[in-house]
Amino acid sequence: MQNRFASLFIAALLPLLLFRWFVPSPAGQLDFWLMWLVAMVVVGLPLLYAEIGLAHRSQKTPAQGIQELTRQADTTPIWRSFVWLTVLLSLVVAALSINAVSNNVLEATAQMGMSLDIPGYALAVGMVVIAGLLSLLGATTLVASLALIAIAFVMAALPNLSSLALIMTESSLGEWARAVTLALVSVGVGTGLYWFNNPLVSRDPNHSAEAGRNTREIATKTVLPIWLTQLVIGSVALIFSSTSFAPVTALVYALGVLAAGAFFMHYASSQIATRFGRFGLGIATVISIVLTILLVVIATPKVLTMLLVALSVLSALVLAIFSGWLMKISHMRKSLNFKSEGIYNLWRVAIRILVPALIIAAVVGWFVS
Repeated sequence: MQNRFASLFIAALLPLLLFRWFVPSPAGQLDFWLMWLVAMVVVGLPLLYAEIGLAHRSQKTPAQGIQELTRQADTTPIWRSFVWLTVLLSLVVAALSINAVSNNVLEATAQMGMSLDIPGYALAVGMVVIAGLLSLLGATTLVASLALIAIAFVMAALPNLSSLALIMTESSLGEWARAVTLALVSVGVGTGLYWFNNPLVSRDPNHSAEAGRNTREIATKTVLPIWLTQLVIGSVALIFSSTSFAPVTALVYALGVLAAGAFFMHYASSQIATRFGRFGLGIATVISIVLTILLVVIATPKVLTMLLVALSVLSALVLAIFSGWLMKISHMRKSLNFKSEGIYNLWRVAIRILVPALIIAAVVGWFVS
């Protein structure tokens, strides 16, 4: 069983780590904050219920559980691609964060008079290797990454509190695209991380979900604490994500990113090792390191950001269609365990129609912005 607080740590970490890639400039745009809030309610919340519902139904890790769920739904194995989308997505997050922060480290050390005479990509590759080795420690790096990144944000935010200002600007479809992106990967829905770290999920491949049916929790008890954490920490990150870092702050943040990269690579390696058990965790970790290095060396932060958006949108659509249209109604109803049929029907309408429609509108917004 997983640490009950792991999902809350993830919900707090992702906004602090990723918001700065999608928040428009200048920061503090009230209309964008309101669009993000709407996206959190109508897109993020239904998808979070879907992911937790699949975790409760399978009670196995994503790579194990998706095989069982597709068999129960009597559907094509192509829907198992959701897990591999989340694996690639986690490696892209690690690559993007490390790639960007390596340049920040070089700038920070130069300002402190300790210039590192190495190319940025070489430093990034070295950080990837270190993160890969740290990933063997498992989820323990999650707490360290959250603590370090939170400290860096506090150090950067305190001097800028007096200059904080909220302004109203003209809304656009491009802003909606960014808001939806924040309600997807930047707060973790569709990444598989909440499924993987759900307390009911067992690492035992022989674990029977039927044996734990009576211990299934009401999904709302799991979802709402995660969602509220995303909302609170996301609001803070939304305001301060564009704040510049002093050299010391940048180095603290870099250490946090290194630990965060290790956690994301741990998720990817665990799913690879679970699906291809003969490889073992060691070989799976090597695969994760090699793939992340390729992403760091071949792609720029801008390209990685575009890849992050594409993968998060595709993963969210797969999750919405599979859970809303292909899973048996009785299975999802029991897994979510809502107190009333009306709430379940409301979720079902949202996940089947509203969520895909709004995500597609966001995709259009990315192209026209």
